Amino acid sequence: MANIKSAKKRISVIDKKTARNRRIKNHLKTILRNLDLAIEAGDKAKAEEKLRLAEKKLMQAAAKNTIHKNAASRKVSRLYKKFNKAF
Repeated sequence: MANIKSAKKRISVIDKKTARNRRIKNHLKTILRNLDLAIEAGDKAKAEEKLRLAEKKLMQAAAKNTIHKNAASRKVSRLYKKFNKAF
C-alpha cells in the first residue's frame, strides 16, 4: 500500500478510471451483440438503427481514450462491411 499522499490519490483516480472504462466496454459489447442479433434476424431497419448507435458509441469511447481511435474506426468499418454484406 502506498504511503505518500500523491500515490494514494493516484490509486483512487486509477480505480475510478478503471471502473468507468469497464462500464463503457461492457456497454459497447452489449450494443455490438444486439447489432449482431439484428443482422442475423434479417431486420434491416432495426439493424441500421443499431449500427448507427454502435458507431456513435465506439467513437465516443475513442474520444474518451477508453479504446484507441484507430481500433474504433476499424470496428466501425468492419460493422458496415458486415451490414452491407447481409443486406
